[in-house]
Amino acid sequence: MLHLYEYPNSVCCQKVNLALIEKKLNWESITVNLGKNEHYSSDYLKLNPKAVVPTLTHNGSTIIESTLICEYLDAISGDNMLTPDNPLGRTQMRSWSKVIDEGLHDGVADISFSAMFRERMKKMPEDRRQQRFDNIGDPKRYDRGRSTFEVGVESPFVKYAVYAFEAAFQNIEAKLSDGREWLIKEHYSLADLGLTPYLARLEYLNLLDVWIQDKTNTNNWWQRIKQRPSYAQAVSNPLTKIEIDGMGSSGSKIKGKISQIRNELQKYNISIST
Repeated sequence: MLHLYEYPNSVCCQKVNLALIEKKLNWESITVNLGKNEHYSSDYLKLNPKAVVPTLTHNGSTIIESTLICEYLDAISGDNMLTPDNPLGRTQMRSWSKVIDEGLHDGVADISFSAMFRERMKKMPEDRRQQRFDNIGDPKRYDRGRSTFEVGVESPFVKYAVYAFEAAFQNIEAKLSDGREWLIKEHYSLADLGLTPYLARLEYLNLLDVWIQDKTNTNNWWQRIKQRPSYAQAVSNPLTKIEIDGMGSSGSKIKGKISQIRNELQKYNISIST
């Protein structure tokens, strides 16, 4: 039996849920409440020493990291394969996974934190807030967390995030320019699936159009993604109205600054691959 330890409004958990639904697999969901610091409990740390969600357990084995979990889920079931069946296609798919894991994931976390989670942490008792920082464990995550908490959207990490998304969206637009429906030719794959929660988070923050309002190919591709039944099941339906309204309101407050940062980055030669 598959067991998924998760938190509903987590981009990484949404990604794994998309894979589970696309693969038509059965699983049991176990909520790890990040707001109550349950990811730092001794029991959970035994499963995932990094204190992050999601974590998948299957037949006595534990798999962490959402990218690896999605590839694992695709491998254990031959139905509706999400990985291309040729070496080049698999390599291209994994290149998008690298874009996510090496830039967009931290990027969306820093933008989200500066937009909404920062204000929530400000309202926490000092001891609980300090516990969160003390338990991070990773110096890079600590520096990112401290910076975005202290200066919000003015943090240099937010600038890096805006750059990462700018490069990604230019790549997506270029890749789709030959008329293909999906990033790996006509095959919906883990490349499209993996990017989905990150675009969804930007859209819920009312920020996605900062990057894609003038990108016809990307907009059409995004609409195709949202029309898949898995999108509603994994991303939109589990969100409460309070969460949706909160994201929209919080993101709108920093939208002007995000747009300004993006405009300032235009002086750089954004690296894209086709």
